[in-house]
Amino acid sequence: MPRDELLLTGEKLEFERGVEDPLRPKTLDEFVGQQGVRDNLSVFVRAARQRGQSLDHVLIYGPPGLGKTALAHVLAREMEAPIRVTSGPVLERPGDLAAIVTNLEPGAVLFIDEIHRLNATVEEILYPAMEDFKLDLIIGQGPSARTFNIDLPRFTLIGATTRAGLLGAPLRDRFGVIVHLSYYPPEDLLKIVKRSAGILGVGSTPGGLDELARRSRGTPRVANRLLRRVRDYAEVEGDGSITPALADHALERLGVDRAGFDRMDRALLETLIEKYAGGPVGLETLAASIGEDKGTIEDIYEPYLIQEGFLDRTPRGRVATLRAYEHLGLKPGAVDPRRQRDLF
Repeated sequence: MPRDELLLTGEKLEFERGVEDPLRPKTLDEFVGQQGVRDNLSVFVRAARQRGQSLDHVLIYGPPGLGKTALAHVLAREMEAPIRVTSGPVLERPGDLAAIVTNLEPGAVLFIDEIHRLNATVEEILYPAMEDFKLDLIIGQGPSARTFNIDLPRFTLIGATTRAGLLGAPLRDRFGVIVHLSYYPPEDLLKIVKRSAGILGVGSTPGGLDELARRSRGTPRVANRLLRRVRDYAEVEGDGSITPALADHALERLGVDRAGFDRMDRALLETLIEKYAGGPVGLETLAASIGEDKGTIEDIYEPYLIQEGFLDRTPRGRVATLRAYEHLGLKPGAVDPRRQRDLF
């Protein structure tokens, strides 16, 4: 993906690993948005603490950048439990997982990001670890192989994934709490941006941060990233304070339009409408037409376009909606009449 198109991705970028930490909420009360999720988790945490038990295993899923990692750390703090962080791709062999879980403290939280990418053999030994807090390891091969059963301290596994559909039923069914994070409305993003601006010491005038919230694709990580970039314009081309006019100017310079689209979003919709009469068109054909990987389109661009009603995913392929035509200033008159049902 070209560098100028990383601005609006919800994926964490390498340079942000240390930058994001001060902006993360520390408690459920500080976690803005996702009200239903927060209310439920608050009850589950209080109940577990009253019983003196570990929190049930938690699966958090949703598009990238919505706060899955932040929520895992918040839950560990709320439970006053130490947290160990790893990711699915890192756990290549059963021994990698065994080395972690056998060194967990009682009541600890084990956070596995991208849990859908666990190796199948690692996933299999995770089942008894989650269910019975036992680890079954086979040492050696053939007739000389021996099985070792290791008792584990009770712990809470928190798994995070952007692709819940890739989790097998045996693993998914072992989570007692399943949490879905959805895109944030602008009013919640505005609260997040204001909080981040306060932490970063960024000044603003009334309405100055509203445009950032509206153009952040419903994603807190994107909102905070835009805040840092607009802050640069405010310091160099303004008086250091983010005003509505400066925010609009900076975001236009960054190529972020009023719907939160970048060049690739617009290219995807324009190609779909102008080259394929609005669709339906297959994902592979669309990806080849705009020169982008189909996985990138499916994981990064499509979720927001579908959520906001600019794109539909049908059994026959992708279809542009009336809202996409209106945003791009195009008329749907050239669409094949036989496809009108798909569009409208």
